[in-house]
Amino acid sequence: MAQKKVRAAIVSQEKLAEGIFSMWLDAPEMAEASRPGQFIAVYTNDPSKLLPRPISICEADKEKGRLRIVYRIAGAGTLEFSRYQAGDTLDIMGPLGNGFPLKDKKAFLIGGGIGIPPMLELAKNLECEKTAVLGYRDAETFLADEIGKYAEVVIASEDGSVGTKGNVIDAIRAGGLKADVIYACGPTPMLKALKAYAAENGIECWISLEEKMACGIGACLGCVCHSKDVDEHSNVKNKRVCKDGPVFLADEVELLSSEEQRERIAGGCMCGTVKVKED
Repeated sequence: MAQKKVRAAIVSQEKLAEGIFSMWLDAPEMAEASRPGQFIAVYTNDPSKLLPRPISICEADKEKGRLRIVYRIAGAGTLEFSRYQAGDTLDIMGPLGNGFPLKDKKAFLIGGGIGIPPMLELAKNLECEKTAVLGYRDAETFLADEIGKYAEVVIASEDGSVGTKGNVIDAIRAGGLKADVIYACGPTPMLKALKAYAAENGIECWISLEEKMACGIGACLGCVCHSKDVDEHSNVKNKRVCKDGPVFLADEVELLSSEEQRERIAGGCMCGTVKVKED
């Protein structure tokens, strides 16, 4: 379907963990067209905030015509979203970007923090042996039980309160787990580590990046990441996260830390990091 902005009614909203909210939206055409790994642009009802917030699709109920997003309060926009109730309406656009390729291979579905939500729809749609490796800060393991209906779940937590103490790779190694393809979404340090892990072990690796966006359709170049190959649109080594992504083969993109980004900007390259907090 062509991406267009629609006014969607909120069906329900609930708090899943501290600062984490789940919202179901009535959006039949978007639900029908969506694929695992895509996202929608969500607009606030505050006219002073012009830019939408890009939020991954957590679930798509095609029969009821509903989309689910699970998001973290990261700034004024998402704080506003958290105050909405069933019956309220807001503008959304989507589905946007590409999605995860559905491979018939033994798979790791790896989510870290707010990168966990898109793993639910992916788990529902992958018809293969799959293990979801989920990384949390503490014992608030939102969505783990729901994902567990469709995949084996292994948990890592930073404070060791549940699962393996450490990160997702620590949990993989602790369990002696193996897979032929990795699907991942989460913070840049996690994605960088998984990219290296996949290269060392000869595993196909697909990663979903996050970036602030303006247009959401690839026209403004406001959400680029550094790429291995020259982009046909911009004629430089950039990829547009909203249009070319958010899902990339890990080898296609370079993941920059904040320090590396500053060095690139100082050297004249204006490509951004792939994980930026909301203002």
